[in-house]
Amino acid sequence: MKKALIVALASLTMTASVFAAGDATKGKALTATCVACHGADGNSVNPMWPKLAGQGEEYIIKQLTDFRSGARVNATMTPMAKAIASDDDIPHIAAYFASQKQKPGVADEKRVELGRALFKGGKMSSGVTACSACHGVTGEGNTKAKFPKISGQHSKYLVNQLKAFKSGARTNDPGKMMENISANMTDNDMNAVAEYISGLHD
Repeated sequence: MKKALIVALASLTMTASVFAAGDATKGKALTATCVACHGADGNSVNPMWPKLAGQGEEYIIKQLTDFRSGARVNATMTPMAKAIASDDDIPHIAAYFASQKQKPGVADEKRVELGRALFKGGKMSSGVTACSACHGVTGEGNTKAKFPKISGQHSKYLVNQLKAFKSGARTNDPGKMMENISANMTDNDMNAVAEYISGLHD
């Protein structure tokens, strides 16, 4: 597992070096088609679509690049990403959304206790690693490693992504880390931890 993680991180670092630094001002002008789903400031209203405000630049760059290459597939996002005029525009779009302030989410208090336990300590009985190990104690993520900020994210979106990793519909995680973790999660685990994460404020 450690070897796989080292290889994955090395690969991500090399990928990131291809892109120049983004300009948020230029990025704002390039987001006209993004705002319909993600909001003008990156705070989507529909819980099916992720909030991008405050997300790490490197993570956004990776996801847009993966959508363009086919490494990640989504009926809505794949054509949107491929419609971006140039790879050179991607860092600017990422810089704009990263510069925005995320609006906080709200957790379902009935699920928070179990969600907190999973997020902070995992579930050793079934091999579920603590979310905080990669995403940070407050869910702030690790931008250089391309581990996304997940605090305040829509719980519905989080559950959908966990299910996609578990089913194999999404496979662009480094070293299959999320695929392996989600494979051991029940629907109840996913719903509980997603609610807890949604209520987290970094």
